[in-house]
Amino acid sequence: MSTRLWPRRLLTAFYWFVAFTFFMGFVTKYWPGPTFFGPAYAAKFVEWGYPSWFRFVVGTIEGVCAVLLVIPRRRFKFIGATALILVLTAATTTHIIAGSELYERVAAPTNLVIMFIFALINWPADWRDLLRQERLPSVSQRA
Repeated sequence: MSTRLWPRRLLTAFYWFVAFTFFMGFVTKYWPGPTFFGPAYAAKFVEWGYPSWFRFVVGTIEGVCAVLLVIPRRRFKFIGATALILVLTAATTTHIIAGSELYERVAAPTNLVIMFIFALINWPADWRDLLRQERLPSVSQRA
């Protein structure tokens, strides 16, 4: 096996691991009762000063971004990481101001740094690349 393939596979595995953690965030935010992270997110969001329904907004963003992070196209990874940067900036601020548990005050900024790195790795050469449709090869090119 080529030695150049290992770093790419490790990075792919890391994307999948991080996406899994955000997918778990999606699931637990929709979960109606207590989670393995503690009390129900409906109660946590109210404690943090947000309406309880706001957990669905955050959970949906986390779920969509988890999917975007594992799609093998750089622009999708960039969009997912950038959206999560916005959510994690708010989460970091919330956990610091609310005096949340230590693991929450550490996890949010750590994930924020990881998303900055993901965004930088997948930074488009031209912002218009995010909007361009990929063209399928024509029939003559496929043959």
